[in-house]
Amino acid sequence: MKKILTALAVGAISVAALAQTPAPGAAAGDAANAGTVKFAVNGMVCAFCAQGIEKRLTRMSETGALYINLAQKVVAVQPKPGKSIDIAKVSAEIVEAGYAVTATQPVPQTVAAIRAEMKSR
Repeated sequence: MKKILTALAVGAISVAALAQTPAPGAAAGDAANAGTVKFAVNGMVCAFCAQGIEKRLTRMSETGALYINLAQKVVAVQPKPGKSIDIAKVSAEIVEAGYAVTATQPVPQTVAAIRAEMKSR
């Protein structure tokens, strides 16, 4: 049952990612492979939840800096230099950890800028 739910969630995320319109002048593949990406994640309620997601994502070869905000249910992922974030792969890792990804948003800011912005709210 968990595998079926995971497959459905990943499929829904993939459809949502395909539906996003790339920025003017951006290549068609930029939505799937992006720079810094913010993920809206449901189900994170404690530091242990954040630690579990962080542990899974830091094992991925393309992930660099991470920021997780429990109060706003946001996970921001910045790629390592020369790499890009595969939104579907990162979403699948979060879903496999037991959480629901409700939205993804490629953003121009770095993780440090996102952290500073969210702390100022």
